[in-house]
Amino acid sequence: LNKRRLLKTGFVYDTAMSYHATPDPMEIHPEDPRRIFKIFNILERNGLLNECKRIKSRRALKEEILLVHNIIHYRNRADYIAMENNYDSIYLNSNSFESALYAVGSLIELLGAVITNQIRNAMAIIRPPGHHAESDVPMGFCLFNNVAIATRACMKNFGVKKTLIVDWDIHFGNGTQSIFSEDPNVLYISLHRFEDGSFYPSDMKGSASYTGYGKGIGKTVNIPWPCAGMTDADYVYAFREIIVPIAMEFNPDVVIVSAGFDAALNDPIGKCNVTPAGYGHMTHMLKSIANGKLVIALEGGYDLNAIAVSALACMNVLLGDAPDPLQSDLYPKKE
Repeated sequence: LNKRRLLKTGFVYDTAMSYHATPDPMEIHPEDPRRIFKIFNILERNGLLNECKRIKSRRALKEEILLVHNIIHYRNRADYIAMENNYDSIYLNSNSFESALYAVGSLIELLGAVITNQIRNAMAIIRPPGHHAESDVPMGFCLFNNVAIATRACMKNFGVKKTLIVDWDIHFGNGTQSIFSEDPNVLYISLHRFEDGSFYPSDMKGSASYTGYGKGIGKTVNIPWPCAGMTDADYVYAFREIIVPIAMEFNPDVVIVSAGFDAALNDPIGKCNVTPAGYGHMTHMLKSIANGKLVIALEGGYDLNAIAVSALACMNVLLGDAPDPLQSDLYPKKE
């Protein structure tokens, strides 16, 4: 009997992460504080959280942030507010710094609990997102790079040898890729709208030809979509033909998903058509890797209903359900 079968699925959530908001309370920003509440609420209403183990949230320590970011990036609260206008696609208020520390610290705790077999797999309902944040600068709605810091912390503290990061956010995770581009022990795989570099963040390292740097060559795998409108068929095809075979060959100790739900149907920014069933199938395939040690960490996703039902589908699969059937008449795009 595999002892991990008896473990529960874990999650982390804290309203402290909702206090990061636009300075103008009347302004509705796509990276809306309600995003995490909507996900928590739908999981609670459907009774899923009763089956889970809640991991205690916490603030990240300064030394944890500095595993990835430099001291200039780690500013105090007043400095961040003063610098708001200098950053690309960033808003800040007096609580932003604190909320970002909670996002990082909570993900470190959750990932550590999976690695040390306190829980079987997990979902991190966290914000602000992180995958655009570079080692020296916040950008793209992201203050600290949550997934990168948690990866480094757990590789340092728990003897994790190899980590797989799958980034299914519709935007290329330039920050995460850059941080690990020379690391042979972190495999970063990203599916994203690219469109010859015209789609945000317009970084040419999101092209299919870029595979890493130095010792990390071969450890970046980009699956750049040429247009909007990608469907379940495109994503599932990419998972079956590219992601799962490469991941199994890499044989990681743990899998972390940078789970933006902005490729979801009705997302106003991603403009793609991935359904909750599609996200369920992607989650199901990743559960077959790393002895099921899988953590799904929220990144983007800007339609409040779409992110809620997509996260619900992922959590159902984490808890042991089979994913819902996919639409049978869809085929991958020829592009």
